[in-house]
Amino acid sequence: MGPAQPGGEGALWGEVPGICLCDPLTMWLSVVALVGLYYLLRWYWERQVVSHLQDKYVFITGCDSGFGNLLARQLDLRGLRVLAACLTEEGAQQLRGQTSDRLETVILDVTKTDSISAATQWVKERVGDRGLWGLVNNAGISMPTAPNEWLTRRDFMKILDVNLLGLLEVTLSLPSLVRKARGRMVNVSSVMGRLSLFGGGYCISKYGVEAFSDSLRRELSYFGVKVAMIEPGYFNTDVTNPEKISRATQEAWDRLSPEVKELYGEKFLASVKKSSEKLKSACCNNLYLVTNCMEHALTACHPRTRYSPGWDAKLLYIPMSYMPTLLVDTMIYWSSPRPIKAL
Repeated sequence: MGPAQPGGEGALWGEVPGICLCDPLTMWLSVVALVGLYYLLRWYWERQVVSHLQDKYVFITGCDSGFGNLLARQLDLRGLRVLAACLTEEGAQQLRGQTSDRLETVILDVTKTDSISAATQWVKERVGDRGLWGLVNNAGISMPTAPNEWLTRRDFMKILDVNLLGLLEVTLSLPSLVRKARGRMVNVSSVMGRLSLFGGGYCISKYGVEAFSDSLRRELSYFGVKVAMIEPGYFNTDVTNPEKISRATQEAWDRLSPEVKELYGEKFLASVKKSSEKLKSACCNNLYLVTNCMEHALTACHPRTRYSPGWDAKLLYIPMSYMPTLLVDTMIYWSSPRPIKAL
């Protein structure tokens, strides 16, 4: 009995006559086709938009400047009913001057319980029985940032009070309103919530936001509420202001004991401040990359769990967060300034 011919009685099941399934070119073309199909379906899935956006209320914290300010203006243009919380009356007045009459502002200090309670009551009066479609926890600060040994408990708490504890209290004051609308909660974290590159309270606070958001997402999913995290890379906002970072570093240095100053040395301080000055050129100026993610989380029928805007986040920091600890430590060790008394 002779060998089976292609397409004949002895052909393997599923074999296509004249085509070798083990051909590398065929295999790679199949992979490319599958990947292309995946992204096509994902694109279609994610572009579905929620209906009746003009009837939905969104409450945003930290709208004086940066992401919060831009998002408030962006959503106002989309026709949503924006409730913008600002820290100062000056910031609120400027925002009202740049938007339609639909947008309303309230003064909110997320570190003060009384201020949060007043803002919560203000939101309740405006949304009524409709509930709150979106809560965006955007308020945040980054200073003081310095090596941990240079800082005090008060330095850490200054950041944690805004970035983490304030976010917690604002969120816990509004779940019933968001639940009523089966809406969205969007928490602004950072790539520094996945990878701690420097000392101080900022990275700690963002790790906390990640943990809180993960548990909150699972708990509220039973009630039709979706929770998303925004994990931006470096963008040119007040949080990454090089002058403020350099000044905060100098203030922390000035408080140090002579013993600690001797360990690190003036050269180390100069290197840290020089790195801060270079930060501006490394930051992305296109804030829409972040606010577009926020908008998608609020308006898409199928929002993502995490958004990582910025090429530095996608190509560097997020991949680093999955690398072995030893490798990441080595990369940071060789790229960071060394204390003068380092071993």
